Amino acid sequence: MSEQRGRAHGDRRRPDAPRQPKISPARRVAYEVLEAVRLDEAYANLLLPARIRRARLSQADAALATELTYGTLRRQGYYDRVIELAADRPADAIDPAVLDVLRLGAHQLLSTRVPTHAAVNEQVDLARSVSPKAAGFVNAVLRTVSRTDADAWRELVAEGVSNEDERLARLESHPKWVVRALRAALDREGRADELEALLQADNSSPRVNLAVLPGLVDESALLEVDGFAPDRYSPIGATSHDPISVVESGGGRIRVQDEGSQLAALALSRARPVEAGERWLDLCSGPGGKTAVLAAEALAGGAVLSANEIVPVRADLVRSAIAGVPLDVEVRGGDGRDLDAAAFGAPGGFDRILLDAPCTGLGALRRRPEARWRKRPQDVGELTLLQGQLLDAAFAALAPGGVLAYVTCSPHTAETHGSLGAALARWGDEAESLDTAAVVQAVSRHPLDLASGEATVQLWPHRHGTDAMFIALVRRVPAS
Repeated sequence: MSEQRGRAHGDRRRPDAPRQPKISPARRVAYEVLEAVRLDEAYANLLLPARIRRARLSQADAALATELTYGTLRRQGYYDRVIELAADRPADAIDPAVLDVLRLGAHQLLSTRVPTHAAVNEQVDLARSVSPKAAGFVNAVLRTVSRTDADAWRELVAEGVSNEDERLARLESHPKWVVRALRAALDREGRADELEALLQADNSSPRVNLAVLPGLVDESALLEVDGFAPDRYSPIGATSHDPISVVESGGGRIRVQDEGSQLAALALSRARPVEAGERWLDLCSGPGGKTAVLAAEALAGGAVLSANEIVPVRADLVRSAIAGVPLDVEVRGGDGRDLDAAAFGAPGGFDRILLDAPCTGLGALRRRPEARWRKRPQDVGELTLLQGQLLDAAFAALAPGGVLAYVTCSPHTAETHGSLGAALARWGDEAESLDTAAVVQAVSRHPLDLASGEATVQLWPHRHGTDAMFIALVRRVPAS
């Protein structure tokens, strides 16, 4: 009957014509981002919003695309092991495009409430569009995955591990070298027992956090906005039920920014009272979140702020980030290791310098889901060399009595205490470590649970809800 009705309405499709794949726009966008991450080393957090806009996804579909993309990338290592067991072959023996389809399917089956038939059927359709001959294979693997519940898969994935770090690496989907590095960083605080909670926090979606640039926004009016609430720690931080509209109405003076990043900038600007005419520098300023906070603080205190960024496109982001602050900030492009303070108009050196150093980013794995699979242990050596060179350049540009804030979004001890300790040894009596923990505690709205006996500050996703930001303040001792 249906065939007759179809022909009556002019449907000329042959009865045996292959069915056209039906793939939801959200799954198509998620797959495209996974493909770009794999082929082009794209950053998911930068690419996904653009793909969502281009596909004109509804709010619900945008949320689904985000969940599928980020969830799949975060738990990629775990899903690969599940797929290996279900397919009875190594993941690297599967066509990469097909493996992306399987990873998306495994995520829907094991970590979301998407019905099994929807997850399997749409992934099979997706497989038909990217590798038609693999559709049967994808169907078989995903149906095998679906016949075992999530808890039983965890037991299967953990079988045969030789030690606790390997178990956590498999179950919490982190490379083993990253697990060992994070364990070492927590162990330095005597809190290695928090490792599993940290890894689980890396696999969760971070809240959208806002920075209300100080002195530039009527905070009392904001508190009247339904769902607007101050952060627990940062005195300029907040959350909102509708952060997008709050940012859009903020005129560049309310920005999306992690609470730990805010505290890092405020540690420098509030380490001591500001004297009018002070010269400040943000040495590695892109993309400009901390620069914007410093600009607002400099405006309030009568200081002069300059910014440096080596990558031109990131320098443009800095200019955009500070557009809402009515302060003339010079943004220069250049390698921070070749810093010339006189060229910035500070021949006597800067009174405060922020060095937010290039790092592995192991403290921001929630926001950069592909980073854990892209970084390699050998990256640490190259970065610590660069961090040391930038530290020396920054310290040389400090005025006598000036303060340097060394910041990384990595808790790896080689990049934090290792780089800082080596620099302090080189600088000798010319440098003096400041009690950064006391400064940050004084800035914070509520007491922070920090490592006891440490002058530096290490924030954590599982303990503070922030990125794992490391902050250290150093003062250049004036010549006697």
